[in-house]
Amino acid sequence: MAPEYAFFTRWRLRATAREVYDVLADPFGLARWWPSVYLQVTELTPPDPATGKGRVVALHTKGWLPYTLKWNFAVTESTPPAGFKLVAHGDFEGTGVWTLRQDGEHVDVTYDWRISAEKPLLRYGTFIFRPIFAANHRWAMARGLESLELELRRRRGELVGSPPGPTFARR
Repeated sequence: MAPEYAFFTRWRLRATAREVYDVLADPFGLARWWPSVYLQVTELTPPDPATGKGRVVALHTKGWLPYTLKWNFAVTESTPPAGFKLVAHGDFEGTGVWTLRQDGEHVDVTYDWRISAEKPLLRYGTFIFRPIFAANHRWAMARGLESLELELRRRRGELVGSPPGPTFARR
């Protein structure tokens, strides 16, 4: 069965592939540097120290819209600093592939996210709400780029502001 959603994101950052890989491959930092999307991150299984594969992480996430998603990912391939592949289970079922390619002073980052929706709101509303859900994903990835740029600057010792927080947050 073909995925219900296929998203392809491209980012270009002034950084090294290693710098970006180190941020993206560290699930413990996600809720800190990308808080607009990652509300809670819990490691269920650590990675194999030799291969980086096998890590399983539980996530509570959201986009711009006022609903949240609970899902896990397992790292199935890891080739530092070129990228990694994950398999998602829960409110999403599918695969995500992060690819990083150095281009001089920049790194080109792509994320190929192919999923089916399991959360009833997403699954039953796919036909009608597909453009809205796609816009929600684009919003989340734009916040990711903005937040990643801040995180890279922070790791280089610069003083930076806080990344954008979640929308519709409870106070």
